[in-house]
Amino acid sequence: MSKNQRKMKKRGGFSQGALIRPGGSRDGLSSLITVIDYDSNKYEKKTITSLEDCLPFKTTDTATWINIDGLSDISLIEQIGKSYDIHPLIIESILNTEQRPKMEDLGTYIYVNLKMLQYLEPAHKVKIEQVSLIIGKNYVISFQEDVGDVFDPVRERIRKDGKIRKYGTDYLAYALIDAVVDNYFAVMESLGEQVEVLEEALVSNPSREMLLNIHTLKTDMIYLRKSVWPLREVISGLERSDNDLIRDPTRIYLRDVYDHTIQVIDTIETFRDMVSGMIDIYLSGMSMRLNEVMKVLTLIATIFIPLTFIVGIYGMNFEYMPELSHPYGYYGVWIIMILVTGTMLLYFHKRQWI
Repeated sequence: MSKNQRKMKKRGGFSQGALIRPGGSRDGLSSLITVIDYDSNKYEKKTITSLEDCLPFKTTDTATWINIDGLSDISLIEQIGKSYDIHPLIIESILNTEQRPKMEDLGTYIYVNLKMLQYLEPAHKVKIEQVSLIIGKNYVISFQEDVGDVFDPVRERIRKDGKIRKYGTDYLAYALIDAVVDNYFAVMESLGEQVEVLEEALVSNPSREMLLNIHTLKTDMIYLRKSVWPLREVISGLERSDNDLIRDPTRIYLRDVYDHTIQVIDTIETFRDMVSGMIDIYLSGMSMRLNEVMKVLTLIATIFIPLTFIVGIYGMNFEYMPELSHPYGYYGVWIIMILVTGTMLLYFHKRQWI
């Protein structure tokens, strides 16, 4: 499995709140803005082409979900931040895609940063993408690095006039976080199958290529742990927040997401232990293979020791050796060597050495 992992780089020479292009974004990709506006009796979904179309949703009585796919258009994101009174440091955190998951309560809105995992089946690799949420009184703004996410079930629930349309934006934020966490289980299941396949192959036929796969998988687990572990603090902070934006009925659901996060963390820890154990299995397998090779070589050398002794005696160049002139001396030596070899093999077999 390959990993979608970017190195952490300290950005020197920039002032606090300076907006720079994130390392993971690609030039030439503009941001795509999608708006879903709803309440218990209304549902509207549309794609926004200009920032002015987003402004009316700031003061409406309905709940609004504004989703931005792509972080390349920094000026657009900066304008959204100014329009919705988002602090420049929060905008900087949104654009810095190497941020660890965190939650910040700024009174009029709550900022949540988390990692979205997607398992790419053909490539056997985990795609890690940062998702940032701005939770306001009647709106939720989500920022994603690329197009494509795990929020389709949430969109479908909103479209079908489900339970989600009877609650406020805090419940919408919960639904988005819950969708991300639920997808962790699918990713962990795929990784678990990969770990099992590698473990079975390792027991039957260890190789250096497997050792490289184990090292890669171990590095992936470490990075996944760093991406998921802080999330429990984020959800715990939301659950215990005194901000009126998070209502009491939603806190119960957040507590359920917290339990799911703990399960994912436990699964990651289990996989880490299994992968670490694979290294011991590999070393044990290689030691056993080396022992088997040395055992065969030792048996062969042991068998040839008396044979070498016999042929060494009769290879000496003394003139008077009785057996040299015997008509059946050559055949007699062969018979003695065969009997010695047979006797040694029988003894080794009796001792279960072969």
